[in-house]
Amino acid sequence: MRYDSEHKQKTHLKVVKAAAKAIRAEGPHRIGVAAVMADAGLTHGGFYAHFASKDDLVAAAIEHMFEESRERLRHETEDRDPREALIAYIDFYLSAKHRDSRRSGCPLAALASDLPRLAPGLRARFAKGAQRLASAFSELLSKLDHNEATEEANSMLAELLGALSLARMEANTERSDAILAASRQQLKRRLALEQYA
Repeated sequence: MRYDSEHKQKTHLKVVKAAAKAIRAEGPHRIGVAAVMADAGLTHGGFYAHFASKDDLVAAAIEHMFEESRERLRHETEDRDPREALIAYIDFYLSAKHRDSRRSGCPLAALASDLPRLAPGLRARFAKGAQRLASAFSELLSKLDHNEATEEANSMLAELLGALSLARMEANTERSDAILAASRQQLKRRLALEQYA
């Protein structure tokens, strides 16, 4: 049976979404094509109609994860002035909900420890995704007349990732929540946002 291109695109996206969830949960090296296809409700045999290899699937899933991140950034910052936009994103990123959403959260935080083991092309995709996020922060900071917006944006990204990672490592929920709260407060203070939060 032949399917139209729209059906093929929907099926492709279904597989990519299943792969993105699996990668966040297990890491790119531990996912299996058969399991991803099963999670997408498809047979293993249909894999090569969509992807040339497992690496091709991982690359598509990485791109999809960053598209989800860009959409989240748009959702949190759209139609807000730069100060409110930064506060909203910090509050989202360093929230208990995001901490607990490992299968749908930020790909950088979910896969940072896996990056050194990825092929150079896949690492380049992650680097590009991180640069886009930092650039969005830099643009907002520039609108607030921060003189070193690029450096502050890179530092902001590092602090967001580090705080989220520490909060995820902490087994005690109260201590984990405290890490998130302190990091939100300190980051807003450092960026001169705290009086508006």
